[in-house]
Order: sequence, then structure tokens, then C-alpha cells
Amino acid sequence: VQLQASGGGLVQAGGSLRLSCAASGRTFSSYGMGWFRQAPGKEREFVGAIGWSGSSTSYADSVKGRFTISRDNPKNTVYLQMNNLKPEDTAVYYCAAAITLYYGSIQERYKYWGQGTQVTVSS
Repeated sequence: VQLQASGGGLVQAGGSLRLSCAASGRTFSSYGMGWFRQAPGKEREFVGAIGWSGSSTSYADSVKGRFTISRDNPKNTVYLQMNNLKPEDTAVYYCAAAITLYYGSIQERYKYWGQGTQVTVSS
């Protein structure tokens, strides 16, 4: 499985961005998918995740109500819509595939990782 994240960029506080993660593999619809981020000098942290069908999601408290994860299984793509961005959201964002039905916050449960896309929020 290969994952390609895109859509990052520079945005002002209060703005929006949508990240995309395109996946290879014929069984994409069987994977739980997650988004994580890593700010400079900090540990990588959970942002949110989505189950195989798209009907189940979970989010970190810090982004709940501002970020939305969705997926388009026929297109092998998962999205992260980020609204009302804050400077503290600045980080490299990574998508990950669990290759199981898992879709939670435990990084070790994700087997494949994308290369990351930079999101910078200016104040």
C-alpha cells in the first residue's frame, strides 16, 4: 500500500484547508484510515480516524468540531477538512492505513504511512 498526502499549504488563522490522501491497493475500502500530525519539536499525535465504510469517525479533542474526516472508497481517497485553523495546528500532517478495521488513535496499529504534507497557519 502506498499513500500520497497532498493539500497542505500556508493559511491565515481562521482559514480552511482540505488535505487529501490517495491510496493504492484494491482493498482500500477494508482499511481503517487515520490522520496524524507532528509539530516541530513535538511528538507525532493523533488527529482523527475513519472506519472502512466512512460512517464511523473519531477525533482528538483539540480538533473536534473544526476538522472533519471523510473518505471516497471508489476513488481510494481519504480527506481531512480543516476549518477555523489556529496557529497551533501548524504541523506536518500524515495519513496512515491500518490494514484492518481499526480506526483509533494508536499509532502502532497503522501499518502504512504517507510522506506527510506541511500545514502552516499564520496568526
